[in-house]
Amino acid sequence: MRKSALILAISLLVPALVVSQESDPTIMTINGKEIKKSEFEYIYNKNKQQQLEQKRLDEYLEMFKDYKLKVMEAEANGIDTTQAFISELQGYRNQLAQPYLVDQEADEKLAQEAYARLRENVEVAHILFSVEEGNPNKTQAKAYEKAMAVKKRIDAGADFTEMAKKYSEDPSVARNNGYLGYIKGFMTVYPFEQVAYTTPVGEVSEPVLSRFGYHLIKVMSRRTDPGEVLTAHIMVMLPTSITPDEAKAKEAKIQEAYQKLLNGAAFEDMVQEYTEDPGTRDTDGKMRWISTGRIVKEYEDVAFSLNEGEISAPFKTPFGWHIVKVIEKRGLKPYAEMQKDIMRRIAREDRAGNGKESLIAKLKIDYNYKFNGDKMAQLKELAKSTQLNDNFQSAISHDNETLFTLNGIKYTVSNFAEYYANSKKPKETDIEKSITKSVDDYINYAIIAYENSILEDKYPDFRNLYNEYRDGMLLFEISNREVWDKAAKDEKGLKKYFKKNRRQYSWNEPHFKGIVVQCKNDSVASEAKAMLKNLEYEESATTLNKELNRGSERVIKVKRGLFSYGDNAIVDSYFFGAKPYIDETFPVSFAKGRLLKKGPENYTDVKGQVTSDYQQQLEKDWIKYLNKKYKVDINYNVVSTIEEKK
Repeated sequence: MRKSALILAISLLVPALVVSQESDPTIMTINGKEIKKSEFEYIYNKNKQQQLEQKRLDEYLEMFKDYKLKVMEAEANGIDTTQAFISELQGYRNQLAQPYLVDQEADEKLAQEAYARLRENVEVAHILFSVEEGNPNKTQAKAYEKAMAVKKRIDAGADFTEMAKKYSEDPSVARNNGYLGYIKGFMTVYPFEQVAYTTPVGEVSEPVLSRFGYHLIKVMSRRTDPGEVLTAHIMVMLPTSITPDEAKAKEAKIQEAYQKLLNGAAFEDMVQEYTEDPGTRDTDGKMRWISTGRIVKEYEDVAFSLNEGEISAPFKTPFGWHIVKVIEKRGLKPYAEMQKDIMRRIAREDRAGNGKESLIAKLKIDYNYKFNGDKMAQLKELAKSTQLNDNFQSAISHDNETLFTLNGIKYTVSNFAEYYANSKKPKETDIEKSITKSVDDYINYAIIAYENSILEDKYPDFRNLYNEYRDGMLLFEISNREVWDKAAKDEKGLKKYFKKNRRQYSWNEPHFKGIVVQCKNDSVASEAKAMLKNLEYEESATTLNKELNRGSERVIKVKRGLFSYGDNAIVDSYFFGAKPYIDETFPVSFAKGRLLKKGPENYTDVKGQVTSDYQQQLEKDWIKYLNKKYKVDINYNVVSTIEEKK
């Protein structure tokens, strides 16, 4: 978004609707910042549903208070003002807002409609009258006139196929005579699909406009969608330049393969011997799942006519001879399983705008939208007189008269001017239509922007989810600074903590501290022992593994650490009296180190546990500090009204 467009978006973020104090009282105040009952109630009930071990309300209240103290500390450290934080949070909000900025009822209807059209196939043919993409206005009227002229001839008895061969501007007409076969939902552009599914069988539609041009659509039949089929095939190719003798040889080849199959040969073996399809030879002829319209009609018809396990007789397609084996068939999944995928597909297509358009229509009513028609008439005259040049932009930039109102807020011509300066201009060559389209686009943009600006106050679920994500980001970053990362890097602190709490890391049974080495042979073992003389304990395992395992062959395995009885068979045999252990792959082994009888020598021996314990100590100290730093007031009268969801 360009800077000026961003400024415009911000200017539309008007004061939000205010939830009354009575309906959402303050449950807690931290350093003067009020926290509402609804936020605590949301998190409390959500955590209760997710926790196996239930906590009392007062325990949750204490946890929530500490959580909010950490968030406030993160804000005090300016974490919420960094560009990285702002960008990530805005990205999340954009995703979260999407379902709220469309009419979900309308989108659900579209999804149900799409699913119904995935369940039913329509057999169609069409005639296309193209419209130039870069110059639609000039060619659209001509294309419509041609479409109507041909439609009249068909209505008068002319053959549809002959009309398609003569007049269609679809390049594929040369090979299909306008016949497209069976289609289903999402296979064609939405305007085409819409008309195909609403035209009765045997009839020809009125001209329907898509981005390709005007179509006349003939519906021949309907059927229940056959689902999907998984096939394998043997293919003998028929190049376009093939001679008659070569064609006979190809047919003889496929028939020979078929006879062997009839005599009991394995299909996979015949694929390897006969197929000329390089793309499926390595998969024993297996292809991808296919559905209606996803492969040439001849192949589709045969594949769907067979039962699972059946093999077809040889048949011909435009690409060659085939023998097909059906591996598996499956029907359409239930709507509940497909809904999310259908919604995603809708969002990528022409029909995606329907949910937004429906929402805008509703919001115009809800927010008492009023349009200044007189001002619009003046804009049209100004557009025509200036031919939408720089004088037009200059004039509207200084016009502070109201263009429309929404929820009592005035949107001026100058607001539109800023949008217009940064927007993509319509392709309309007619100036009056062009400026009308731009104003309509601005109105839609402004209404959605206004709705977006008040989502937190209009929808508690949105507000709670957004705040939870925001606070979670802040909590993670500040906790990492003050506890997790801090503890991991604080060697002095870890040493001091270990020294002070050494007794809690003692053990009753001895532990072996050292390295365990397994080698391919004696030569590798001798080399490893020689190297160990010059290696520090901490680097021993890494260095031996890296230096001796050269190339792709692994000749040594080395482990370093603490081992108690049962942790390692080699250690057990050397130090704990167990039977000797021999690994056939690495038969030569040895261990170097010592037994620690009472406990670890230093914190690095049990660094993971010490670090975890040190983090817990830092957390306790930090919480204590935050409770002293920030004043906390809890309204226990409000706490007593908390409702628990079951």
